Amino acid sequence: MATALITGASAGLGLEFAWQLATARHDVVLVARNGERLERLASQLGAAAGVRAEVLVADLADRAQVDLVAQRLADPERPVGLLVNNAGFGLGEPFVGGDLASHERALDVMVRAVMVLSHAAVGPMVERGRGAVLNVSSIAALAAVGTYSAHKAWVRTFTEGLAVELRGTGVTATALCPGLVHTEFHERAGLEHGAYPEIAWLNAEAVVTAALADVRRGAVISTPSLRYGLAAEVARLLPRAAIRALSGDRRVRTATSEPADGPVS
Repeated sequence: MATALITGASAGLGLEFAWQLATARHDVVLVARNGERLERLASQLGAAAGVRAEVLVADLADRAQVDLVAQRLADPERPVGLLVNNAGFGLGEPFVGGDLASHERALDVMVRAVMVLSHAAVGPMVERGRGAVLNVSSIAALAAVGTYSAHKAWVRTFTEGLAVELRGTGVTATALCPGLVHTEFHERAGLEHGAYPEIAWLNAEAVVTAALADVRRGAVISTPSLRYGLAAEVARLLPRAAIRALSGDRRVRTATSEPADGPVS
């Protein structure tokens, strides 16, 4: 089975991706900042699923460390068949009056690293004639909520463009666009569960299962759950002026800045 490399693998959706891929008998390369968490996870995956779990500690806001991950992706002796660009975090602050360094860090992790790692992965994949890239975007890509929406919109559009370039190569690109997902990071993002009805929340296991199914069938956009699929269609049909008006609501601002893909850890 192909090896999968997952960024932001120590928690949130990244952790769920690691478990589902490992139990499907894929060897995994686990990337995050927290080496202790990664080593513990690697040990658990090896014991439970009998796969090889490699740990690669890296801060994706640091270009030199991103390059180390890129080198691993490009290693012809240890091919990676699936790249999951999952690492990210919710800023929890506006752009105007906010800390510019935090916004720059978010740009590095959720935009620059996605581009660099995708480039490193797809070259060898195309040469082999098979492989897949899964980039975690967000339903926030269709909103207008500060730099978080901008970053996730870039990921979505970039993935669509990449999918076009990859036609006929045997390699696919998929953008995952989840809505609100139950993870341990909502408190860090300042999001109160009680502010939204339970129907608005998705289960991480279901989101990852749907995403991997969409990767297998070569879908370019993956929007787990019928309700968020319908919401995405409505958002695409609405005038952007209406989207901007809705994005000014505090509930929408908080919900769409929630780190569905987990913090950098």
